Amino acid sequence: MFIKKIFQDSVDEKVHRHFVRFGKGRFEKRAIINVRLNKDVKVFTSFEFANDLVYFISMLTDKLKIKGIVLTKENKKEFFDSLGINTNPVKKQMLYSTSIEEEMDSDKIKKIVDECYFMLVDCKSKGIDLKIKKRLPKPTAKSSEIKVDEKFCSLQLEKKYFKIFHKEFLWDLPLHFKKAKIEHTYVIEEIVIPEELKNEKDFEKLRKLAKRKGKIIRKATVDGKEITSEKEFVV
Repeated sequence: MFIKKIFQDSVDEKVHRHFVRFGKGRFEKRAIINVRLNKDVKVFTSFEFANDLVYFISMLTDKLKIKGIVLTKENKKEFFDSLGINTNPVKKQMLYSTSIEEEMDSDKIKKIVDECYFMLVDCKSKGIDLKIKKRLPKPTAKSSEIKVDEKFCSLQLEKKYFKIFHKEFLWDLPLHFKKAKIEHTYVIEEIVIPEELKNEKDFEKLRKLAKRKGKIIRKATVDGKEITSEKEFVV
C-alpha cells in the first residue's frame, strides 16, 4: 500500500500525508509489519498501516461489520450524511472524532478511508478479523522518544487471502515462509518547497505542502534471513 507506492514510483497525496510530520533526519523503526503463517494468517503492524489495512480488507468482501472511530481534520458531518451515516463528529484537540458502528458496504468504507485522517476501527467478516487500537501514539518524529507499538493493528485472515495480502504488503518477499518481520527507516535529506510557495509566510501551510526528499530503507527478516532494499523518494 503506501510503502509499495513509494517503491513503485506511484507516490500520491495519501503517501504524502504520512510524511508531513517529518523534518530532516533519520527516523528508524517506522511502518513495522509482523506476519505469521500457519493454518491462517496473523498480521501485526504499527499504527501507520491502519488505513491501508482497512482499505485492503474492504477489497476482499462486499460488506464488513465495523465499529470504532474515524478521525478527520475537519468536521465531516455532511460527508457522513451523504453516505447515510447518522453521526455527530466531536472535536478533540486538533481532530474530529466520529463514532461508527454498523454493517457497511465495502465501497462506502473505501470512500471513508480516502476522506479521513485515520480509521481506528474493528472490522469483521467471514474469514477476516481486524482490530485497531483507538488512540494514536503521541506524535513525535524521534524514534528514541517512543516505544513502538508493533501490535497497534492486528489482522487475522483465512489463508486463501494470503496471496492478495502478499501482493499489497510483501510484494518483494518470497511467497512461502513461516514468519517475517519488516521495518522501515526514513532518511529525509531535504525539505523541498514548491516554487509557488517560495514567498509563503504561513509556516503550517509550508509544512503541509512541502515535499520530503530522501530515501526509505526496507529491512525484512524472513525465517531468519535478512533482506534489505532502498528507494529514493520525493513525497
